[in-house]
Amino acid sequence: MPPLTFDELHLLHQAFFGAIAAAGFGVLFNVGLRSLAWCAAAGALALGVRTLGQDLQWSLEAASFVAALAASICANVLRRPLGPRGSAVALTGCIPMVPGAFFGQAILGALAVTTPHPENAAVILTAIEYLLRVLFTLAAIGAGLAIPAHLLKHRDF
Repeated sequence: MPPLTFDELHLLHQAFFGAIAAAGFGVLFNVGLRSLAWCAAAGALALGVRTLGQDLQWSLEAASFVAALAASICANVLRRPLGPRGSAVALTGCIPMVPGAFFGQAILGALAVTTPHPENAAVILTAIEYLLRVLFTLAAIGAGLAIPAHLLKHRDF
């Protein structure tokens, strides 16, 4: 077997840590011990798909939308083994995709604007840019989670 390329290692890295983070959020959401493996799988899928999308030069928002769509479709297709926890599993798989670094930069930019004499308008524009990226990414994740849930409705809920 040939050694893995840098891109393959990067994809495995993202999927692995996405699985760990999603399992951690599964613990926080109290999904149950049996569902933690499903949360980890959803996190690995979501971060893997998003990484592939970004490697294909998609925007963060578009890649996050497709990744959330994939996680939600898988959770709805696997509704028999997951039961009513399917939506929670899909959600915990997508939470690691929330761009916390952008949100932190937006907050720091907003705090820099509140100083008595802001340095320049670039600080304001950068803070707004980061905040918009966070909002659009959250909207994309939410839409990606909601669309399959509405299209693939079932009587279990």
